[in-house]
Amino acid sequence: MCKLSLKAVKTVLVDDGAGHKEIDIKRYIRVEKIPGGEIEDSKVLDGVLLNKDVTHPKMRRLIENPRIILLDCPLEYKKGESQTNIEITKEEDWNRILQIEEEQVKQMCETLLSFKPDLVITEKGVSDLAQHYLLKGGVTALRRTKKSDNNRIARATGATIVNRIEDLRESDVGTKCGLFKVELIGDEYFTFLTQCREPQACTVLLRGPSKDILNEIERNLQDAMAVTRNVMFEPSLAPGGGATEMAVSVRLSEKAKTIEGIQQWPYQAVADAFEVIPRTLVQNCGGNPIRVLSQLRAKQAKGEHTWGIDGDNGKIVDMNEYGIWEPEVIKQQSIKTAIESACLLLRVDDIVSGVRKHE
Repeated sequence: MCKLSLKAVKTVLVDDGAGHKEIDIKRYIRVEKIPGGEIEDSKVLDGVLLNKDVTHPKMRRLIENPRIILLDCPLEYKKGESQTNIEITKEEDWNRILQIEEEQVKQMCETLLSFKPDLVITEKGVSDLAQHYLLKGGVTALRRTKKSDNNRIARATGATIVNRIEDLRESDVGTKCGLFKVELIGDEYFTFLTQCREPQACTVLLRGPSKDILNEIERNLQDAMAVTRNVMFEPSLAPGGGATEMAVSVRLSEKAKTIEGIQQWPYQAVADAFEVIPRTLVQNCGGNPIRVLSQLRAKQAKGEHTWGIDGDNGKIVDMNEYGIWEPEVIKQQSIKTAIESACLLLRVDDIVSGVRKHE
């Protein structure tokens, strides 16, 4: 899970070189859950995965280094914006109307084919006539893709989404994709746009025995990607397992001893509060909190700040060897929130109850 989240976040990381980083997990990382296979079969694709099949059965399902055009308009005859009435007096007029429709669709397809694409993806529909012309031109078409998927494809392949076919330019064609293929997984067809050069958008393909397990894996993956994103923004880590909390607690206790009078008690109170984290970890393991915390406190007093609680057996262990680290920003935020919440409660003079007493 760590490797998946790290690779996915690194893929969508955009660094402008001036210290500004952009990591948009929600928009550019898609998680696709496909029941079946082993959990170890899960992987990060260097491109985009769609739950789509080609519009025509005779269209190509495997293309290397495809030229991709992305559209946000339908490849079909444009109907009237509102209710349109046409009065026909001659049979030739009816044939002419049908001919105009065909000519318009043909003109749209010829404009597309002039750019020599291999793959056309549109968010709207593709008529049967347009499929015919595209098939004759050796072009594969996908229709009714989601807006979010189209944005990922644009980012991964270098293509630009075009709203009108007349506005299409050579620079709008995407050429960064290395492989397009359609595979049958289970009983559904999936479209792979992979082997992209510098994709900056990716799809995490999760496999597992059932939907419930896949949902649980996705929740864990979302948490892992959020942690990875925080570390990318603030690459500073603190030892986990209660080591940081105990180190702060020991130092605050030492500070409290150097202060005379009642002013030392806030320091001691905060120090005692920080010990809740390692004490809870020991209790969850079924260990002896008093003995283990005394050992940990002695280690921290010697300056060995990386020692914390082993979450499996409830004993103290060096976090450098155990390998548990947490983002420093999370530690800072949790401490700030706890202290602000305590201050808020202390400022409360009285509690007004909304429950009336029965007389």
